[in-house]
Amino acid sequence: MNIACLSHLRWHFVFQRPQHLLTRAARSGRVMYVEEPVWSDGEPRIVLSQDNGVIVAVPHLPQRLSAEQQTLVQRQLLAESIREHLPGEYVVWFYTPMALTVAQDLKPVGVVYDCMDELSAFAGAPAGLRSHESELFRCADVVFTGGQTLFEAKRTHHPNVHLFPSSVDVAHFAGARRVQGDPADQSAIPRPRIGYFGVIDERMDYELLSGVASARPDWHLILVGPTAKVDPVALPRASNIHYLGAKQYAQLPEYIGGWDVAMLPFARNEATRYISPTKTPEYLAAGKSVVSTSIRDVVRPYGQQGLARIADSVGDFVAAVEAALAEDPVARLRAGDAFLTHLSWDGTWLRMRQLVEQAISDRVTRGAPGARTAS
Repeated sequence: MNIACLSHLRWHFVFQRPQHLLTRAARSGRVMYVEEPVWSDGEPRIVLSQDNGVIVAVPHLPQRLSAEQQTLVQRQLLAESIREHLPGEYVVWFYTPMALTVAQDLKPVGVVYDCMDELSAFAGAPAGLRSHESELFRCADVVFTGGQTLFEAKRTHHPNVHLFPSSVDVAHFAGARRVQGDPADQSAIPRPRIGYFGVIDERMDYELLSGVASARPDWHLILVGPTAKVDPVALPRASNIHYLGAKQYAQLPEYIGGWDVAMLPFARNEATRYISPTKTPEYLAAGKSVVSTSIRDVVRPYGQQGLARIADSVGDFVAAVEAALAEDPVARLRAGDAFLTHLSWDGTWLRMRQLVEQAISDRVTRGAPGARTAS
């Protein structure tokens, strides 16, 4: 199955759901991952590169173009690139409904909407996102959601919606259990260490982080990941809060292996209402205790099954970390490993592919014309 994926996420920013799925798709078909445009001198063009078998396509546009011209040029560039690099039949796979405006000239055999986040709740969400999503629901053959809460919000909008929560590459993160020593920028940080990896953005509870650091100055909070949509200068600062910056996906087990507890210090706001953090099962695969705020898709199933401790206030969060530091990990490791048995990205991609192929087959059976990305 050939795929043209249109996404709002940069391929090389953070290795997450799209990268996990599409690198697996590229093992048996051609995959082009189309990013949002960047401003560049010269004539409009698409710059291509390859990563893990995926063709990464970045439109380069001159700033002189009007908004209408930008859309028209992208439509033309996209159609030409797909004809050249995805010969024959292909599926269009959306991560952002906003991409509908540049996909109107495409003629895929199927349309997939993998709704991994409620983008309209994020800071800086583009105007018209909700109306574009409504249009995408009308033309999609199958819709996937990245979490239970998101599934409950979207399932009434389309007749073929399926829940696929965050999965995990168990073998990759289990490497954290065998780590000897620390990366250079973590080695001098004293213990106990309470760690987080992921994007540091408007979803984080910075008051909680600051409060925990102040309440327990002997603990060291480690945050690994890039910042986005927040001013780094405004982040809470203390001698026991350590920002180590972005790391490659391959490096993450080295860092997690040196932590005593893993945390999910998310705020409770509109931006986090529908999130299903991929890092929850990744922490478990790494063999770490997890302490999280009451994000709904962490509370269920992880909190309900005793795989994560849930705490929102500074006092409760400190108490939860203390309990995690004092626990006998044997029973938790056994329960976590059993839970993760059926949560692999390989299995998720296989089930998704089957559903996409079935949706295409159903379209053919009905005698409907090839899917269109816009009406």
